[in-house]
Amino acid sequence: MSDWLYQYPPLLAGKLIKRYKRFLADVELDTGEVVTAHCPNTGPMTGLSAPHSRIQVSKSNNPKRKLAYTWELIEVCDTHPTWVGVNTQIPNLVVKNLLQDRLLPALGDYDQIQSEVRYGQEKSRIDFLLTGTTQPTYIEVKSTTWAIGQQALFPDTVTTRGQKHIRELMSVLSEARACLLFFINRSDCTTFAPGDQADPEYGKLLREAVSAGVELFPCRFEITPAGIRYLGLATADGMSLAK
Repeated sequence: MSDWLYQYPPLLAGKLIKRYKRFLADVELDTGEVVTAHCPNTGPMTGLSAPHSRIQVSKSNNPKRKLAYTWELIEVCDTHPTWVGVNTQIPNLVVKNLLQDRLLPALGDYDQIQSEVRYGQEKSRIDFLLTGTTQPTYIEVKSTTWAIGQQALFPDTVTTRGQKHIRELMSVLSEARACLLFFINRSDCTTFAPGDQADPEYGKLLREAVSAGVELFPCRFEITPAGIRYLGLATADGMSLAK
């Protein structure tokens, strides 16, 4: 369909046996075969590792890969069955298509989209830099999978790297726009808030950044085994309250 921002390769259905050593997951495919899949997610994946959950994996034909299978999606049933994206390599691919299709009008005009550009005082790389007829715009992307009810939260663990990225974005405000794009990797959330329970320092910095002029784009996406669609912006709860 024309509104897909990303289409998955053909996926294989199964159920999760267990996730372990962060990067490994044992999976029983619907065929009955038990395989070990790569888990491309370094975080704790709060609420996303329950044994017997329905999952989807992709299979690579690259003979040089140690593990042929990659864990792509998991189905959760917090309110109703919802697919959640697991592969943290996918959001930046989707956001690049989102930017190319000009689906965030608030970003204004831009002629060029650059990825992984070095910037800042702490030797960072920005996910996307927009340049052109408006002032430069720095965009940092964060994949968001943790939810409580219909509220998406980030982060779900202490992230010194994420804290650094907020400081870097604030450092460019005198000469550019700075944006944090939270990629809500599930369709059942309509609001967004910082994960203060997991990393209160991140929440504090995020509120300071918004007060200073960093812009938030909590973007909602529908995740399915076929592909990913953009659903619009979530409401950012409490972001006007600097602490």
